[in-house]
Amino acid sequence: MTQEPLQGFPRQAIELARQAPSAASPNPRVGCVLTDSAGRVLGQGHTQRVGGPHAEIMALSDAAALGHSVAGATAWVTLEPCSHHGRTGPCCDALAAAGITKVVASLTDPNPLVAGRGFQRLRAAGVEVEIGPGAAESRELNIGFFSRMVRKTPWVRMKIAASLDGKTALENGASQWITSEPARADGHAWRARADAVLTGIGTVLEDDPGLDVRLVETARQPHLVVVDSRLQTPLTARLFEPSRRLFIYHAVPDAARQAALEARGATLVHMPGPGGKVDLAAMLRDLAIREVNELHVEAGHKLNGSFVREGLVDEFLVYLAPKLLGRGREMAGFGPLETLAQAVPLHFLSAEMTGPDLRIVARIPGRDAF
Repeated sequence: MTQEPLQGFPRQAIELARQAPSAASPNPRVGCVLTDSAGRVLGQGHTQRVGGPHAEIMALSDAAALGHSVAGATAWVTLEPCSHHGRTGPCCDALAAAGITKVVASLTDPNPLVAGRGFQRLRAAGVEVEIGPGAAESRELNIGFFSRMVRKTPWVRMKIAASLDGKTALENGASQWITSEPARADGHAWRARADAVLTGIGTVLEDDPGLDVRLVETARQPHLVVVDSRLQTPLTARLFEPSRRLFIYHAVPDAARQAALEARGATLVHMPGPGGKVDLAAMLRDLAIREVNELHVEAGHKLNGSFVREGLVDEFLVYLAPKLLGRGREMAGFGPLETLAQAVPLHFLSAEMTGPDLRIVARIPGRDAF
């Protein structure tokens, strides 16, 4: 059954949530609209940069700046108002104190510090609570936040740029540029929404990439994560930038190399796994503890293959260029499989043109069922 499109204030609140900056993370992106009994908008707002006001506070401030009383008003909000003292105070208390008499929220906050307590406190203050409008849209908008809170791992999105025959580079490693400038800019927009960009030491040594956000505006640079089992990251690599944090996960200890990399500003995490490799699953759990909601993977075929083989990818962001490369490096090196039944199943979420290239977003079925 096709879901009916959102209308009215639930839609308006969702659109406000979309306007929340990437710098709001690790907080969820939330929108809030305040209306009077006649349906007139009194104030509205969205989550600000982390440490700043939440959507509800912005909406109350907007109403006050416009000279509107919110006594008896309804708050349309895309997530349960928080009930705890974190970087800011409880939004549920602020709404009740302002005289809001009804809250229509899309979802219960999965944060264990909230998890229904905001609704409880609102009801205890005499505020009517309705839950549900815009639930699917709000959850999708904050899928990384929900993943971190429920699964205790980030939402892992793997970005791949390839030819139509699935090659990400020639056999000699040449790959710049397979896709067009519009596709690269679009890829930077996806980088910007992530909390961290991950690559492997092979890519670092071959390409010396910056892996920062350059082709679109961003309120902050995502963290950078390097999987470097033997601490081979050059001290002169372009990865070292003062505007972001760099995490290097390694498996083989080397005190001298560790000290040198730490002196360059990197945070080193010893995460050994089988075969002298980094334990990728444990690394994801550690990144969640470090408040990474969405992890954007841009790596080579070997590390991509390890992520796929271990079942750690949730979603694929694939740009296909209208060209054939013949023999070359594949998207992800795993297998060989013995039967077609062993293939990794995918569900296409979208397929859109980005300049001359095709952008496909595909998800592992059921990975968002948390």
